Amino acid sequence: MELMQIVPMFGNLAFTIVAFIVALSVIVAIHEYGHYIVGRWCGIHADVFSLGFGPVIYSRVDKRGTKWQVAALPIGGYVKFMGDANAASVGSDGSVDPADARKTMLGAPLWARTATVAAGPIFNFILAIAIFGGTIMYQGRVAEPLAIGELRPLPAAEASALQVGDVLLAIEGVPVTEEGREDSVIDLVPVKEQLDYTILRDGSEMVVQGPYIMPPIVAGVTPRSAADDAGIKVGDVMTAIDGVPVFAFSQVQDIVRAAEGGDLALQLWRDGTTVDVTLAPRRVDVPMDGGFETRWLMGISGETFFREQTEFVGPWDAVKIGAERFWFLTTTSLSALKHIIVGEISTCNLGGPVAIAETSGSMASQGAQSFIWFIGALSAAVGLINLFPIPVLDGGHLVFYAYEAVTRRKPNDRVVQVFMFVGLALILSLMSFTILNDTLLCP
Repeated sequence: MELMQIVPMFGNLAFTIVAFIVALSVIVAIHEYGHYIVGRWCGIHADVFSLGFGPVIYSRVDKRGTKWQVAALPIGGYVKFMGDANAASVGSDGSVDPADARKTMLGAPLWARTATVAAGPIFNFILAIAIFGGTIMYQGRVAEPLAIGELRPLPAAEASALQVGDVLLAIEGVPVTEEGREDSVIDLVPVKEQLDYTILRDGSEMVVQGPYIMPPIVAGVTPRSAADDAGIKVGDVMTAIDGVPVFAFSQVQDIVRAAEGGDLALQLWRDGTTVDVTLAPRRVDVPMDGGFETRWLMGISGETFFREQTEFVGPWDAVKIGAERFWFLTTTSLSALKHIIVGEISTCNLGGPVAIAETSGSMASQGAQSFIWFIGALSAAVGLINLFPIPVLDGGHLVFYAYEAVTRRKPNDRVVQVFMFVGLALILSLMSFTILNDTLLCP
């Protein structure tokens, strides 16, 4: 292999690693800060706040006596509270003066320990909701009446007579907005290369021609999909598949479905040039009505050839929308996990560190907005996983605290240590399986 072939590969790998470290560092910092700040509010003193493990690269001690440090291995972090025997807050190091027992995790009241442990995942959830809500505030929502805010670049053959600012009244005689109608306009208009658009322009109603509502534009590329591996980019327009011209996204879906995983030769229009790629759609488990449906997919999403004019979304509405997206993501993830456990969908849906790193790089390459959204989604996942009732994780600690609340006594230290060992073994086994999944079983 020549040097010039190696350089791009190294550059992509370096970009992926940096994106992964940035995403993970943000999420870990928020998670651990939740533990730290709520612990401080509850009267528990933190000796160390560490971002990363291993040799310390940078550190400083604040006025409260907490050591803030950045370590060499950016794969996690921890808060070590006063008197803790280790970073997992299991056991005591025996060095605390009895007068300071209340400032330790072990000596604090049950409510304070519970709040401190639960704060990490809760802060991850807050970050996710804030990112989702912030995204909708930045993007805005579709304004009424429906008007064109931006026309997407298309090949010259699909040029449109529509202009920015045109108000859409009807497409092929089908009203754009009709109260009580269940079907969307796309489902009601014919699939033709050119459609008649009834518009309002400068106070005058007129009919102009434009391309099919949803041409085969690549609006998004799913990380680690066939399209991602083939180098398809957001903004590409598919013009032909296996030599057959296409002008509608639905045509692409029909061809992919019929191919059933066979190779497809795609002709793409990209910034005025023609690009040819070959890929094979992959079987993917897609969430559907509380369950999952297996489909053949390339890993791309489509959109209309125009962006609608938008209006500002207030903070309260943005938070509500962000919470709804967070809830959907969380319930879908739990549903997927349940279906994996009972064997109804493939374990390939379970991604590990390699998959997360590759996804980080892919989303970062699609732009800052996509990358920030991914950080929100990953933060929600990290918070959810940490609440699983597995010793070592926050959820495991909360189970011990629940036991203490019911029995009015702390669990035996020896028993806790055994459970912690079992939990650590389980986590390491699961991580090993997901790495094997990412690299060999489901590359």
